[in-house]
Amino acid sequence: MREWWIQVGLLAVPLIAVYLHIPPPKLSPALHSWRSSGRYFTYKKQNIFYRDSSGAVGSSDIVVLLHGFPTSSYDWYKIWEGLTERFHRVIALDFVGFGFSDKPRPHRYSIFEQASIVERLLNHLGLQNQRVNLLSHDYGDTVAQELLHRYEQNKTGSVLINSLCLSNGGIFPETHHPRFIQKILKDGGLLTPIITRLANYYVFARGLGAVFGPYTQPSEAEYWDMWTAVRTNDGNLVLDSILQYINQRKQHRDRWVGALKSTSVPLHLIYGPLDPVNPYPEFLQLYKKVLPTSTVSVLDDHISHYPQLEDPLGFLNAYLSFINSF
Repeated sequence: MREWWIQVGLLAVPLIAVYLHIPPPKLSPALHSWRSSGRYFTYKKQNIFYRDSSGAVGSSDIVVLLHGFPTSSYDWYKIWEGLTERFHRVIALDFVGFGFSDKPRPHRYSIFEQASIVERLLNHLGLQNQRVNLLSHDYGDTVAQELLHRYEQNKTGSVLINSLCLSNGGIFPETHHPRFIQKILKDGGLLTPIITRLANYYVFARGLGAVFGPYTQPSEAEYWDMWTAVRTNDGNLVLDSILQYINQRKQHRDRWVGALKSTSVPLHLIYGPLDPVNPYPEFLQLYKKVLPTSTVSVLDDHISHYPQLEDPLGFLNAYLSFINSF
């Protein structure tokens, strides 16, 4: 019996070694086009990917898009063209550790750093004195909350926020329900380095599919695009470090929820009610209680955690209705 296990072990070691050195998938034509349409700027020696498109003639409005975890700026591709028909400039970035941006390790990833990267990007683009509209999702909601706090406190270099639209983010730690694998990874146990190294497309697609609605699942090609963006620059190896944002949300709840409560900036929420991460009605009831002056758009019952991908037309119409209301 012992010899059998030894043989299995000897066979498994080289197979695992080969697997760990498998390069990331090649970019699909769509993802390659997205990257080719973007540029990079440098933040503290880190290369940060962004896209900046000129849009509507006669408009001076600017919108900045802040993506969620674990995906990238590519989350916005279905509504990008629609936004360019309304805004003078449409800007999105991949946060450090995400998408086509650098993914340093070891590194102390934080919401504060991501907010500073947004500030630096707008400075890089010469927009530091321009008012911008923030449209955020998931992880990006928390970055937007930190940006809002800095704006309300008149911090030097803060983004001048004209409006803020949130979508399906864990802005209240008490109603946020992270996935089981996120809980394991964020706690940094002994299994963490093993899990991140052995992560693969099939595990990723199954986990991400659980936060999409049953009738709005991504296609296989879309799953591969999302996974490719994660695997670029070995992003699977930094997922546990990035997930510290869950603990940061708890630690800084008063700061970030307080910014939403005290702001006079026009505030809106677009919500997919089938979201298992921020479930209905628990999340929505608390949102309306804590932020009674915010307007809300609730999408169809079958829309879940990624509303801009699951119902791009409904999401875009809800956002433009908000933008055109003030």
